[in-house]
Order: sequence, then structure tokens, then C-alpha cells
Amino acid sequence: MPINYNAKPVDINQRKVINGVDADTMQLYPMKHTFAWETYLVGNANHWLPTEISMQKDIEQWKSSSVLSDDERRAFETILGFFTTADSIAANNLVLAVYKHITSPECRMYLLRQAYEEAIHTHAYQYIVESLGMDQSKIFNMYREVKAIYDKDELVLSLNEGIFDPNFKTGTFENDQKFLENICVFSLVMEGIFFYSSFAVMFSFQRMNKMPGSAEQIQYIMRDESQHLNFGVNMINAIKEEQPELWTKEFQDRIVALVKKGVELEYTYATTVFPKGIFGINAQGFRQYVEHIADRRLESVGLPKQYNKDNPFPWMSEAIDLSKEKNFFETRVTEYKVGGQLDW
Repeated sequence: MPINYNAKPVDINQRKVINGVDADTMQLYPMKHTFAWETYLVGNANHWLPTEISMQKDIEQWKSSSVLSDDERRAFETILGFFTTADSIAANNLVLAVYKHITSPECRMYLLRQAYEEAIHTHAYQYIVESLGMDQSKIFNMYREVKAIYDKDELVLSLNEGIFDPNFKTGTFENDQKFLENICVFSLVMEGIFFYSSFAVMFSFQRMNKMPGSAEQIQYIMRDESQHLNFGVNMINAIKEEQPELWTKEFQDRIVALVKKGVELEYTYATTVFPKGIFGINAQGFRQYVEHIADRRLESVGLPKQYNKDNPFPWMSEAIDLSKEKNFFETRVTEYKVGGQLDW
């Protein structure tokens, strides 16, 4: 398409997350979706690389026959097995499906940053597996061999098939709802429940002074994913505001049902990770925790709570839901600032 050199700047009121105007150029100003730009800046300030983190103590502990129990080793491997596949699914969804339908330049800017962070996360898992001398084929193929992991991945993959169709386009009521459903599933279920519960288990290792290098990397990943979750929630709420006709009662009920399905799959996954319980966590207590965070995800997009459960593990909340004032990464982050102040 030839460039129209006489084109006028886009009116901010015509900007939308999807179905907006002038999606072929990255004209940031005038800026409408400032939440995306702010998240992009935070992501740049929070840049990190896994190879900067020492794995020496982890290697010593992994080789020792007395530091980790068999159940702890099994939990550690299972969580890595889930993470390795989940981040690649998230990256594919962003790069191959979501990005091309987004018409907000500032949202596109952050999506590019987010896709890069997903690559860093996959790099981190490879770095952990390789450093510890683990069976790489076992870890990276676990989603095919552990049903609880496969079922979680399958839920997400089965729901994004439509927007991966090369002929899929937004602009109709049906397709716009399908696209919004994809954002809801990835933000609320995948990143908001599936990721967070595994973060909590990995943080348990760190609380017990076990696998500290791996735990530190997972904490950096957790910080990134918290930004991904918040960005996804903001996009959902922006689309609701710009196209309120999509947010029907039937659609809301479907999203609630999908979140509840995610909770059930996560409970099954928990029994696989720690069938006997580790670090004072058992599957039943974990279920309550997952239900608690599921309610928070629903509330973030204006949907009703379903469980009304208190957080059974307040130390998890302290670890995962950090305030901006608290410097959680007391050793590394203060030394690693790029372009601005680190922030959650």
C-alpha cells in the first residue's frame, strides 16, 4: 500500500485495542492506552538475563543425596516441566496470533517486549536444566507424559485455535468475542492461575534455603509475569470500555466457567506436584489458595467471586504480591537497573 504523505495524525478518540485506525504504523502520539506504555517502560527497567545468576549452590544441592527429598525433587522437575511448555505457548500466542490483531501502537510496543521476556524465561529454564545436569528430554517433553500438565496446556491450546487461523480477522461480533476470550484465558487462567501457583511452590524452595539460584530466576520470571497479567487485565478492561457490546451476560458466564475449569485443573496438577505434601503445603491447602487467587482474577475484570476463600498461605501473598515499596530482590536488583527504577 502506498504511503499517504498528506495523512493527518490519528485522532486519539479513534484509537482502539482492536479494530482501531492506522494499525500499519507505530504512531505513538497522541497516546491513548497509557497503561501499555507505562508497562513497557517498567519492563525495560526490569531487564535481566539468567546467566548472570550463580547456580553453584543449586548444583551442589542437586548432586547431594541428603539435601532434597525424593518428593521435593519430583516437585521441582514437574514444575520445570510445566514452565518449559507454558512459556513457549504464551510466546507463540503473542507472536503468531495476538500481535497482528492489535491496533493500539502502545499495546503493540509492550507486546514486543513481552514476547522477548517469554524468550528469556525459556532461556532460564534451559539454563537451570543444563546447569543441574538434568535429563533435558524428560523435562522438555513432560507435557506429553504427565497428564496434569497436558490437560492445562490443552485447555489453553484448544481455546486459541480460532485466532491462529490465517483467515481469522477481527471486526465481527463473533470474532471480536473470540479474540477477547483468548486474552481472558491467557491473562486470567494461564498467567493468573497456572503460573502463579507454580511460582508459589518454587518460592517454597527458597524459603527453605534450597535451590536458591533457580528460585531467584523464578522470582525474576514471576515479576515479569505479574506485569504480563496486569497488562492483560488492562487490555480486557479497555476492550470492554471500547466495545461494551462484547461483554454480554453469556460471555461473562463463559469466562467464569473457564476460570473455574482452570481451578479444577490446577488442583489436579497440585496433587501431581506434591501428592504427600512438601514444605508444609498439601493439595487441599493449595486448592484453597488457587481458589483465592481465582477470585482476585475475576474481580480484576469486574466478574463476581466464586469461592470467597481467604488466603491460606499469607507468606505466599507476601512473596508474590509485593508492594512497590518493598525491595524483594535484595542482592541482585539493586545492582541491575536499566533505564530507570525497578518496579513491580
